[in-house]
Amino acid sequence: MNVIASSPEGLEKYLANEIIDLGGFNINTYKRSVSFECDYATFYRVNFFSRVAFRFYREVARFACYDRLSLYEGVRDSFDWLKWLPSEKTFNVQVTGRTSSLSHTHFSALEVKNSITDLQQSVWNKRSNISLDNPDLIIHLHLNNDQGVLSLQSTVQSLHKRGYRPASGNAPLKENLASGLLKMTEWNGTKPLIDLMCGSGTFLIEAINQILKVPLQSQQKYLFENWLDFNKDIYLNEKKKAQKKVINFEKLSKIIGYEINKDVFEQAKVNISLAGLENYIELQNDDFKNIQFKSSEGMILCNPPYGKKIGDENELITLYAEMGEFLKKKFSGWEFWLLSGNPRLSRYLKMKSSLKIPVSNGGIDCRWMKYLIR
Repeated sequence: MNVIASSPEGLEKYLANEIIDLGGFNINTYKRSVSFECDYATFYRVNFFSRVAFRFYREVARFACYDRLSLYEGVRDSFDWLKWLPSEKTFNVQVTGRTSSLSHTHFSALEVKNSITDLQQSVWNKRSNISLDNPDLIIHLHLNNDQGVLSLQSTVQSLHKRGYRPASGNAPLKENLASGLLKMTEWNGTKPLIDLMCGSGTFLIEAINQILKVPLQSQQKYLFENWLDFNKDIYLNEKKKAQKKVINFEKLSKIIGYEINKDVFEQAKVNISLAGLENYIELQNDDFKNIQFKSSEGMILCNPPYGKKIGDENELITLYAEMGEFLKKKFSGWEFWLLSGNPRLSRYLKMKSSLKIPVSNGGIDCRWMKYLIR
């Protein structure tokens, strides 16, 4: 198969490495996506284990596409819809990109739908229904440089929705972004890990799951089970291996999260329990300034308010200043990683970063910043 994986911006290289580890080959990275080739087993495996991807799209056709007619005919003629989409199966169409003559994604999606259902109607005198919430197939069209690329989406929901986080704070960090940021730190589970403001617990949960390569627990509907060439035996074999994977929690060091807000703290407890990690993460409903921890080395994480979605920027100056002072006083020799969405505020840490990596968090241009605490 030729496959495209969609990625958080800034994490494409880490998604590519993850796909290589899971068996993909002929890897190419682009902005917010990674293309690769794989066999059936690997395709099912990446859907079970990828902690960075949003979605996987299996490419099924390419055609010249520059106006409404070339779109309609290209979709109709480039793939065997009559075999892959019986009239009793439902579908919907998602469109990204544009050409000079096809600039409205809703119009383009309507043309894709018309092309397929008109073909069905002409042959069978009946056609598939559209389902927005529970389709049998999701057909994805990407338009660029007068070319159309048709793909089949492998899941209904994004894979970042793991199923452990019905409760989240006001500005939750997406699970796959958290996992990718943790990959950047190269934390290997042998040194203590502390999140100063853990919110809904995402960093802590993803830290354990990605270092121990825990399969995704999401209750996904896998659309590839409806594909014409779905290989049930290979799928069940990969699923069985994922379910029987031995997770060695004994190798983990101390993992602690602090959250001062009582309601958010309770949300984090629920999420960590749903992830099955309540025995491996210590949660404290307390201010980070009250941390008492004796170790000469370890890693501290923080995704503090930026003053954009949460918090008043001027009030947050004090928070950042106190955080910097506290870390220098109590955690000399440790690594500190800060997700900064406001360079003005991060300056009040009065610490010099050794690394700044551009990432996007919920549309906010951020930097994942590494500090060696002196």
